[in-house]
Amino acid sequence: MVETPAGCVFEDIQHEDIQVEAAVGRGTFGVVFKAVWKGKDVAIKTIESDNERNAFLVELRQLSRVNHPNIVKLYGSCDNPVCLVMEYAECGSLYNLLHSADPQPHYTASHAMSWCLQCAQGVAYLHAMKPKALIHRDLKPPNLLLVARGTVLKICDFGTACDIQTYMTNNKGSAAWMAPEVFEGSNYSEKCDVFSWGIILWEVITRKKPFDEIGGSAFCIMWAVHRGTRPPLIKGLPEPIETLMTRCWDKEPSQRPSMNEVKNTMSHLMKYFPGSDEPLSLPHQSAANKSGSSSATSTGKSQLHSFYQYMIVSVNLLKMYMVNNEVSAFSTNGFDSSIPMAYLKLDHQLQPLAPCPNSKESMAVFEQHIRVAQEYLKVQSEIAHLVRTKQELMSELEQDQREQQTSSRLIEEHSKLLEENSNLSAYCQGLKSKLSLIKSQNQHHS
Repeated sequence: MVETPAGCVFEDIQHEDIQVEAAVGRGTFGVVFKAVWKGKDVAIKTIESDNERNAFLVELRQLSRVNHPNIVKLYGSCDNPVCLVMEYAECGSLYNLLHSADPQPHYTASHAMSWCLQCAQGVAYLHAMKPKALIHRDLKPPNLLLVARGTVLKICDFGTACDIQTYMTNNKGSAAWMAPEVFEGSNYSEKCDVFSWGIILWEVITRKKPFDEIGGSAFCIMWAVHRGTRPPLIKGLPEPIETLMTRCWDKEPSQRPSMNEVKNTMSHLMKYFPGSDEPLSLPHQSAANKSGSSSATSTGKSQLHSFYQYMIVSVNLLKMYMVNNEVSAFSTNGFDSSIPMAYLKLDHQLQPLAPCPNSKESMAVFEQHIRVAQEYLKVQSEIAHLVRTKQELMSELEQDQREQQTSSRLIEEHSKLLEENSNLSAYCQGLKSKLSLIKSQNQHHS
């Protein structure tokens, strides 16, 4: 038994103490099996050849350093045969949950936001490790595992991880989630994980495979990303989420937020997405582990429609641009449908205490507060509209100024060209006169 500097304890495990059951997947290297060790389910990751030994050693070294609830736990390793013994994720990968064949498990916007928050927490922990921080470099849904009936996410597959101090230029990761500086061969930092996180956020909200419409090889996706292509923006997505997502996949790594900032922003937004601890209704595990693309059956469409209905409620909570007193929240998603939306849209500190239903005075005060809240939100909506209008006018003004400057420059250049043309014409005429004079003199002498 060895205790690492991170406080993790892992063992030298004898293979005969492990009861291997069945293969459940494949990582960056090797095959992953479900097994039983010391009476509990575990995942066994093996190597298939000596060529995979380096990746095995990398994962062993990196996993032995980490201890976080959102990172898969390493219990120990075997020397003969060589394998890692890790925490088993009974719900499979996030990728399989998102894109498995029908019937697809239903999840809400709260689950989607919670998964992304948990991923950010795990990666922020890696980036903040001392004395040497880690970059994962292959962050994608196939490497994000789910436990606790789909409510808890854990990052796995550290075969490509490296120290942040080591600026790498070799091509690691997977094309759809890979930051452009990675496949372009540039020096890259921990911000490549931030780019991948932004793509994952888009994927769990839309339940679509990123860049699936491009088709072709990974190089087609890399070329598109290099030229600035990103997943299409999501109609109706709350502005704070859209801004965070697009900042994360910015072309320039320096413009992307740190993963710690991502984590803090997501933590703040989660108060608008209650119910993320509700267990998912998952199909039989063997079906959940099957690979396959999602098909657009009526069931899948119904689930996605319900998902977007919930997202629309969250839009109303996050954006105070629309005031509609007739709209009520969905009680099935954790909100009381009897409470007006104006109440829910208020900042938590401004929300009044729930009234006493048996007290007319209490109910009157509460109703008055609601009316004031509606007026407040109406003013906020008008302010937001005016701010947007001002920004649009400023943008138009700047465009007009640029066009005027361009016109002035073109006029000036045209005047110069006319002047030069006039000078050249005069010079040419002078040369012609001299030539005529020379010809007449030659004729006279002859």
